[in-house]
Formats: sequence, C-alpha cells, structure tokens
Amino acid sequence: MCRVAGSDRSEVLGRDAMSLFGPASAATIAALLSHSPSADTATPVGASADLRTGPTTVLAVLVMANRINVGGTDLIQVTVQDAVAQQLRERRLTSARNEADSGHADVSRALSRSQDALGVSEDARKSAEAERSEVQLLASRLQRTLLPPILSAPPGIDVSAFYHHASTEDVGGDFYDVFPLDAGTWAFFLGDVSGKGAGAAAVTPLTRYAIRAAAVFDRDPIAVLTNLNSVLLQEFRDESPRFCTVIYGTMAPSDDGSVAVTLASGGHPPALHLRGDGEVVYVDTLGGQLVGILEQPRFRSRSLVLDAGDVLLMYTDGLTEARTGSGRARYDDDGALEAFARSAAPTTAAAIIDRTRALLDTLGPGVEDDVALLALGTPHRTAPPEDHRRTPAHTVTGQRKSENECLHVTTS
Repeated sequence: MCRVAGSDRSEVLGRDAMSLFGPASAATIAALLSHSPSADTATPVGASADLRTGPTTVLAVLVMANRINVGGTDLIQVTVQDAVAQQLRERRLTSARNEADSGHADVSRALSRSQDALGVSEDARKSAEAERSEVQLLASRLQRTLLPPILSAPPGIDVSAFYHHASTEDVGGDFYDVFPLDAGTWAFFLGDVSGKGAGAAAVTPLTRYAIRAAAVFDRDPIAVLTNLNSVLLQEFRDESPRFCTVIYGTMAPSDDGSVAVTLASGGHPPALHLRGDGEVVYVDTLGGQLVGILEQPRFRSRSLVLDAGDVLLMYTDGLTEARTGSGRARYDDDGALEAFARSAAPTTAAAIIDRTRALLDTLGPGVEDDVALLALGTPHRTAPPEDHRRTPAHTVTGQRKSENECLHVTTS
C-alpha cells in the first residue's frame, strides 16, 4: 500500500483503515474487512476503491482482502494494486506485439531486395523472432493471472475446468471461478469479455472481482449480474463500451446427495444439464441480455436440482462457433453440441471436460476464439465406469497441454 500511495510506513501504520481511502469507498472497505475474518477459505475477496494519495487526491485501485493465520492468530491481509499500473503493463504488451510484427515485415523486405544483405536480414529475423517469443511469453503470463490457479469445490460436488488458448500471442477474455459464500452455499461463474488482447485483459479481472464483491452483498444471481452491469457502465462510460456474457449461479448441496442450483445468464450460451439417466437438456436462460451495454438490462434465471450422477456443463462460444469447413459453417449450427453431450451421458465432470478437450483437438485451427469450460457434477451412487472414476478425495490434478490449462477437483 505504501508503494502504491507513495507514503512512508510511518504515515500508514496505526491509522484507521477507513482514513486511507476516499469517502465513496468507505462502504466497500468496511464490507471487505468485515467479510474476510468470517470467510471459511483463504481465497481473497476484492473490489475497486479510491486510495488517498494526498489531502485532496485519490488513486483508483483494486483492493483484495483475505484471512491469514500467523502463529495461531487470525489476521486480515489487505493487498492494494494500482489500476493505472496494470493498464501501463497492458500497453507495453501491445507495443511489444506490434514491434514483433513490424520486425517480421522488415525481414521480408530485406530478403527480397538483395542477396548481399542476407547476413543483415538473418540477424533482423532472429531479433524479430526473439521479440515475438517475448510477446508470447508475456501473453501467456498475463493470461495465467486472469484465471484461478486452483479451483475449490464444496463437499459432494466434483468441479472440473479447462481453458483452450486459440492463439499464443493474444490474451483472451474468457474467465471462470468457483468460490464459497458460506458453509452451505457456493458460487460459480463463467463468461466471455468482448474482444482480445490488452483491452480484454483489462476488463477480465475487473469483471471477476466485481462478481465476487457483488456476491458478498447479495448472492441472488440476477442481483449479481445487475451490479456487474453497473460497474462496467460506470468504468467505461467515457470509452468504447466494454461488455461481456456471463453465467453466474449458486449451488447448495443437501444431505441426500443432490445439489440445488440457481443460475442466471447475461447473454451467454445456455448450460447443458447431462442427467445421470442419460438424458441431456439445455437450461433455458435464453433472453438474458449482454452485461455492460444497457442501463436496465434484462437477465434470465433458472433453478434446477442436480441429482446423483448429474453434470452441469458450461462453455464459451469459442466452442459453438468453431469453423468446421471452408465456408461459414460453424460447429453447433445444427445442434452438434447437444448430440455430442448425449453421446457422452451419463458421465462425470472430469470425463465430460476431457471429452470436450478431445473434441477441440479434432476441430484444430477451426477454433478461432478461446474456449473456457466449467463442469459441476454430483457423484454416482454406485461406482461409475472405469474411465469415469473419480480421483481420491480432496485431490487436485492439473494437466497442461501446450498453453491450455485443465483443472479437476474432487471432494467428498
């Protein structure tokens, strides 16, 4: 906080936390500090706030708070990030990519002009390749910061997720997360920010933090999407509109092994409910409007129950809109995704994610946009087939394929 505010430790230590922030941020900071000590997890919660940097000046920041245990004593750890500094990092990433592209163009022109300049051109080519590699590395690192490093799962629910990078040089805007609201209720979301690159990367963390913060105050799915809509409209009011599609929901496991789910959609493709008896249906949330475009958008919510062996599969449109031929044909134009799900049901969360990964491999370069997948499943009452059996209780397994990430979490 001292580094961000430009203050000495003596100016910060011992002061009331509220005095460090602008008056408009008092309610937000109070909510973060009151929620963190009672949280059942070390996962931080966060929100946007205004940090005082002078008697009359404030700085836009992101504030994250979580509970830590030091020597048997619970403490609240608060982390402050400069929102402007993050934007500068994004601009450097964009500049590096443009320089790499420019370097390649210079190499091509030099090779065509003269064979005598071959040595100089080769050096320029190597330099451009090094720059491109640096862009890819920066994009990969930035993308990893936009996704949760691990996924939590409530008792009695299997959680599995996967992220497919369509390009190693662009940062995508797909996102997902699962987090607890209280001892008996958990929240989950999956969405897709418009655009790619630095612009999308700037909106993605704001969207994730806004959803988490909104869920602290009102966990109702439609209320959460409404709050996110207000945040995006206010944040980008004087800029080009930044919007996203989102599915947000809550789940509450019961003693009989079933899970009550309530979810809402803001312009996002509907989730698939793969039942334990082999039936597959879409969860009807059609009609929900994009988040971040309208002052008073309409969102759609639905409630359902996951019984033993059921799986809820969520996905972004990079899957359904993948090209399957030389023309304009898309993968799901004729209901291919539902047919694919029927061929897999009944299944488990981990198994349907693995099968969808294999599907993406078959589509190859036709997958032109990033794809995020999130599956929630309730265990079978009897042991599932060998290839669908769960990993041991309370284990987390991660697999990496190129720059794609896969997370499976199983709890009991």
